[in-house]
Amino acid sequence: MASPAPLVAPRAGLAAELKKLLGKDMLAHVFAVEEDSITVARDAVDGVMVSLRDNLDYQQLMEIAGVDYPDRAERFEVVYHLLSVTRNHRLRVRVSTDEATPVPTIVPVWPNAGWLEREVFDMYGVLFAGNTDLRRILTDYGFQGHPQRKDFPLTGYTEMRYSEEDKRVIYEPVRLAQDFRSFDFLSPWEGADYVLPGDEKAGGTGEAPGKGAPTPMTAQQVKKADDEAAKKAPPPTPKTTEKPEQTGAGKKANKAAAKPSKDAAKAKAPAKPRAPRKPKGGDA
Repeated sequence: MASPAPLVAPRAGLAAELKKLLGKDMLAHVFAVEEDSITVARDAVDGVMVSLRDNLDYQQLMEIAGVDYPDRAERFEVVYHLLSVTRNHRLRVRVSTDEATPVPTIVPVWPNAGWLEREVFDMYGVLFAGNTDLRRILTDYGFQGHPQRKDFPLTGYTEMRYSEEDKRVIYEPVRLAQDFRSFDFLSPWEGADYVLPGDEKAGGTGEAPGKGAPTPMTAQQVKKADDEAAKKAPPPTPKTTEKPEQTGAGKKANKAAAKPSKDAAKAKAPAKPRAPRKPKGGDA
């Protein structure tokens, strides 16, 4: 299996150097996908880091990560990623622990470990003895639990929201009402097998209540329906009342409607405008 990471040349003779340098403090050494990983005793991790830095030229601490194995007696692993700038080589160091046993801090060896240890503590709950500032770094104040544990619910234990009544942010226990709901993943054309709320009185479309939208017609069904509609007699011309004869009130009403109103009879037609008179004596 090829490694997805950039190719790093293996360090010749590293296994013998690690065994000679660390002795009983090294519990296991694994070389996989062209990378070296060692497991060391928990209580000796700070001394091991000093030896790796001073004797094997691993000058930089790149990362500290946590791993959770709930089935193990010591369920947590703290994984340190070291880099040798002069040798162009990386080394992974593993330490096992449980929920109550602290791991010695390596802040005196690499000061940047302070923030990295705080992150592992915040996400997994691993304790680091000697870290004088072991506070949460990613979660909020008053947060309960550790998000990266595999027994931690995805929804959390508490929820944060802004209360209009109290005019502040408050914390409340999570109400998992969605756990008591049932979801269906059927086709939207077929619908659910049960009657949805409000569909008890559904009708008029020929579909039974709770059956969802009707199934779309095929091309043959559409053509058949068009042919049947063409054979039917055309609809009657709608009745209009554009003329007095179309009112339907009878001849007397039509005759009366044709007469002008009294106000119209009294009204006089406006006088026609006359042309202006020419001035006497000709043009000026």
